[in-house]
Amino acid sequence: MTLVLAATPLGDSRDASPRLAEVLAEADVVAAEDTRRFRTLATTLGVTPRGRVVSFYEDVEAARLPRLLEALRGGQTVVLVTDAGMPSVSDPGYRLVAACVEEGVGVTCVPGPSAVTTALAVSGLPPDRFCFDGFAPRKPGERARWLRELVDQPRTVVFFESPHRLAATLSEAAEVLGADRRAAVCRELTKTYEEVRRGGLGELAAWAADGVRGEITVVVEGAAPRAVALADLVDEVLARVAAGERLKSVAGEVAQAAGVSKKELYDAALKSRG
Repeated sequence: MTLVLAATPLGDSRDASPRLAEVLAEADVVAAEDTRRFRTLATTLGVTPRGRVVSFYEDVEAARLPRLLEALRGGQTVVLVTDAGMPSVSDPGYRLVAACVEEGVGVTCVPGPSAVTTALAVSGLPPDRFCFDGFAPRKPGERARWLRELVDQPRTVVFFESPHRLAATLSEAAEVLGADRRAAVCRELTKTYEEVRRGGLGELAAWAADGVRGEITVVVEGAAPRAVALADLVDEVLARVAAGERLKSVAGEVAQAAGVSKKELYDAALKSRG
């Protein structure tokens, strides 16, 4: 009894691995986000599934869980596929995985394409530390609050966006994060009309204003470290010490977070205490 999360190609079916074709052919149950797209993929790969194929999209996830869990408890192998990329990453799958983990059902993965890491790799922005924020908030107020959270985010940020909202999101991002903050808009990755636009947020917002089509992944550069006055850091350290924390420990934590010398901050705090 095993749930298999199987990554599917983003656009080019040649990106499918031999193992993907194998698990799709041998699964007892294939849970697909779109059964028609799945059957098209299976035909392209020359696969004839021997198991039953059921739909598993966002609106029916909760209703499908009991039957899929029943199949898994009965010793069957269930393969979960979405329209493109890795299941559960901004796609259906998380609820089923969580339910399997809670019940002790095995979960494994057939790794493969992901728009998140593909966009990050081609963006030209630092890939060593990054965070993925799913889809940008749809409502303007929520989107504004989300962007403000990214002002001091040091990691590269990857997120998905609808082509219809891309221009508005980039324009707001330029206002909140700065027009010169570097970003990349990755469109139709691995598909015929793949395009990667790189530049400042202001430049990209002007480009997107004319309209953009296709599947969109956006990558935004992390914030540069802000220069912090040592006196302000000393005040922070002394306030925490006054609340009962140890000077040495607090000085180390604050110094690391601010990117300054631990010894310099510790000595300054000692001097300030008199």
